[in-house]
Amino acid sequence: MKKLNVKALVSIGMLSSIAYVLMLLNFPLPVFPNFLMVDFSDIPALVAALIFGPVAGILVEFIKNILDYFMTGSATGVPVGHIANFVAGILFVLPAYYIYNKMRSKKGMVFALVTATATMAILMSILNYYVIMPAYTIFLNMPAMASPDLRQMIVTGILPFNLIKGLMITVVFMLLFTRMGSWINKQHYKSA
Repeated sequence: MKKLNVKALVSIGMLSSIAYVLMLLNFPLPVFPNFLMVDFSDIPALVAALIFGPVAGILVEFIKNILDYFMTGSATGVPVGHIANFVAGILFVLPAYYIYNKMRSKKGMVFALVTATATMAILMSILNYYVIMPAYTIFLNMPAMASPDLRQMIVTGILPFNLIKGLMITVVFMLLFTRMGSWINKQHYKSA
């Protein structure tokens, strides 16, 4: 594990602030439930991971969600959505980081991001079925959804939403990476 120096900590703080602002600029997709929102706040976490290592990416995800929870709150009173966002971010950033480190090229980054999208979408569907949706029903004092209804919502709503969101993040990140890739790699080697 890399030891984070002052430059890394300041950069993580700045990237966390950018991620928080990007998290505020969220929007729904028309065909999905309103509680599913697209934002591009995982991009700064991915940049942090690529430059400073996986711990930095996790810290950006954590700080972004802590800031959002304290500034905007939660409908349930507990940060179930923020925890879900944190886990989804980690499930996206870490596979992308580890795969890209094995295949350091533009094609490697595309493969890493597509794999990270699939990983995040599948694992978040499983977590939504067993943990996140039941937690929402408990904290909102709502009746639990019947298993077939919940499965239907995950298969037709949550899974495709996460796939589309991941692919949108992939496209935006690749637009940045084509311009900043050599700089990110140079910073990575400086911080190593």
